[in-house]
Amino acid sequence: MRYSDPPESPTLDSHSERLCQQERSEVLQQWEDWLETPMLVLGFAWLGLFIVELVWGLNPLLAAIGTLIWIVFIIDFGIKLLLAPCRVFYLQHHWLTAFSLFVPALRTLRILQVIRPLRSIHAVRGLQLLQVMTRTNKGMRVLAASMGRRGFGYVVGATAIVTLLGSAGMYAFEHELSVGAAGIPDYGTALWWTAMVMTTVGSDYFPKTAEGRVLCFLLALYAVAICGYVTATLATFFVGQDAGSDDAELAGAKSIQALQAEITALRTEIQALAQRDVDP
Repeated sequence: MRYSDPPESPTLDSHSERLCQQERSEVLQQWEDWLETPMLVLGFAWLGLFIVELVWGLNPLLAAIGTLIWIVFIIDFGIKLLLAPCRVFYLQHHWLTAFSLFVPALRTLRILQVIRPLRSIHAVRGLQLLQVMTRTNKGMRVLAASMGRRGFGYVVGATAIVTLLGSAGMYAFEHELSVGAAGIPDYGTALWWTAMVMTTVGSDYFPKTAEGRVLCFLLALYAVAICGYVTATLATFFVGQDAGSDDAELAGAKSIQALQAEITALRTEIQALAQRDVDP
């Protein structure tokens, strides 16, 4: 007489599921560790090619290299998505990466050809604005992965990436304007203008295109946030330097340690006096 196998209990199912998720998480971590350095190199190369594309344009060889790097990023993201223990959770935390990989497809698949000629210029500029934003986010993620922690060095590197990409975007938007409108003549001028925005000093030039104004607003927001961080960092540094001096107006570290030692000695003396009063 044959008996059917007993059904598995929910406890065993949940335990096996946890083990499976743990194994997939370990494989995903190994995959990221193996490809960390190559993907970092490709990430910075992709950013450099994008700046060259916006400012000078790409020849067929550089365009093919950029497309190849993009395909490698798509394959890497797809493998990570398959290995992720929870794909929905992974997409929720990496949706900007997915979007940055989707935007180049709009140009590669030539979707903009279906747009009417009167709107093609605005469509191209809008796509370039999306690319500037998504590539900047990609660059900051690559920088964060290469540095390991987000300290002052990360802020300096992120600001350099934002400045280089932002100036390339401003040049792409503002160098070809209508007759009689003065735009940004070269990339050096765009780089200087963006650097002035980053320091919150500003410049006499005001963007003429809608895309340039949106990009200028985003750069200004980033500059305000970074200036607050830099100011707080410098203030902390100088306060720390001042606190190490005995002649400083603020209580120095040595003075505080001496005060703590005096309090400890006074507490010991009080306890000794109290014990003497208690003893007959």
